[in-house]
Amino acid sequence: MKHSSAKHIIIVGPAHPLRGGIAAFNERLAMALQEDGHKVSIYTFSYQYPNFLFPGKTQYSTDPAPENLDIQVKVHSVNPFNWWKIGSEIKDLAPDQLILRFWIPFMAPCLGKIGRIVKKNKKTRVTGLLDNIIPHEKRLGDVPLTKYFTSACDDFMSMSHQVTQDLKQFSDTPCRYSPHPVYDHYGNGVTKEEAAKKLGLDPNGKYLLFFGLIRKYKGLDLLLESFAKSVKATQEYQLIIAGEFYDDPTSYLEQVKNLGIQEQVIIRNQYIPDDQIKYYFSIADLITQTYRTATQSGISQLGFHFEKPMLVTNVGGLGEIVIDGKTGYVAEATVDSITTQLNRFLVEKDTINYLPAIQEEKKKYTWKAFIETLLAP
Repeated sequence: MKHSSAKHIIIVGPAHPLRGGIAAFNERLAMALQEDGHKVSIYTFSYQYPNFLFPGKTQYSTDPAPENLDIQVKVHSVNPFNWWKIGSEIKDLAPDQLILRFWIPFMAPCLGKIGRIVKKNKKTRVTGLLDNIIPHEKRLGDVPLTKYFTSACDDFMSMSHQVTQDLKQFSDTPCRYSPHPVYDHYGNGVTKEEAAKKLGLDPNGKYLLFFGLIRKYKGLDLLLESFAKSVKATQEYQLIIAGEFYDDPTSYLEQVKNLGIQEQVIIRNQYIPDDQIKYYFSIADLITQTYRTATQSGISQLGFHFEKPMLVTNVGGLGEIVIDGKTGYVAEATVDSITTQLNRFLVEKDTINYLPAIQEEKKKYTWKAFIETLLAP
């Protein structure tokens, strides 16, 4: 069904040719808005991060540009003259709604200035779409930068109750909530045999999956220790770690060696292209997210899309969307708790059919519901 009143919407945030979860989200959001009858453009960054903020190999995607999206590659994150130019351009275009995607205080001067300039047209509503309001990795100046951004917005939208609560430290402006929708644009799942062939793995193997960029706050070290403590897990399963290390991998490699689980751990230290994602999720028996801190996660929504049970820690919004014992398991962010829940899965997996509950829960996480909340007055 088309939205009753078509709007002109501009999103400022990462998109192709940049890579990563936020870029993927913005592109999928633009598609959903267009399907709902709205006119949409994304203003993405021609310059996003200086090297000290980006420890990966490249900020750019090797995937083809998404079709039928208007992506303007023209925002420079550290050039104030560019902020004035982009702000003035969008102000003159006078969209009904400007969505500023906020995930790190470093972007606050750029996004905050653009928002302030656009608001001068007295027409455009400026909405802050928040991944985090308090960053996972804190730096000097985060608080004043975040306050500068929040004061430029007319309203906010968050994807976890934790972020909604965190926002109150910076602003009393209203904040709508809708959970992160399911990532449904990476293709359908395939058979375990096909996935194994593509990945060069044993189709008869059993696999746990830790997926995505690897940083300290994601708790891979907690998972490795928990995996090693579970005799049943190390006897029956292999742990696939698929994603580019943004931390020095040395400590993780040494941990694997010291724990004596080299034969049980498969490491794919690379950014996983879009067309490969379905193979990793299709071969996995359990998706693991043992984060120390979190807000929400696209990995969880990939888990729902590919209809896999998940083991998550009870941080941020992760524990909000997994039903313990039905769609997966919720642990505290400690080795003992993660080990206990991993052992529960290993005992219960042959007696619990997770699929009906997962299929029912994923109905909550539609893009239609998300954009209805995003566009609400």
